[in-house]
Amino acid sequence: MTTSTETPGQALDWLKWIVVIGILAAGVFGNWYYQDQSLLMRVVALLVLGLAAFGITIQTVKGRAAWTLIKEARGEIRRVVWPTWNETSQTTLIVLVLVLIFSLLLWLLDSGLSWVVSLVLG
Repeated sequence: MTTSTETPGQALDWLKWIVVIGILAAGVFGNWYYQDQSLLMRVVALLVLGLAAFGITIQTVKGRAAWTLIKEARGEIRRVVWPTWNETSQTTLIVLVLVLIFSLLLWLLDSGLSWVVSLVLG
């Protein structure tokens, strides 16, 4: 015996996704078909269609979950302690110096091995 926990709105999620895909396809086709029209009008039409598709997407279960994730990620980014300009420049300088040192070491190793191979092979 299975119990269904779907609400009537969730049962029609597949229909909402088909409508969203149809709206986006209509936007792409309309942008191509009306390419001789004003760019401003096409951009406005695409924005309206995009907002409509976004609004329908948010009404689905996965759309709500994605929107919640985006809001939580934004909150996490606000809590990050970003480095100061001084810390960033010092860290960048350290990385550049270490890259230079390691590249010189690898160049010396490569040159030494090339010299040894040329001595062995003659």
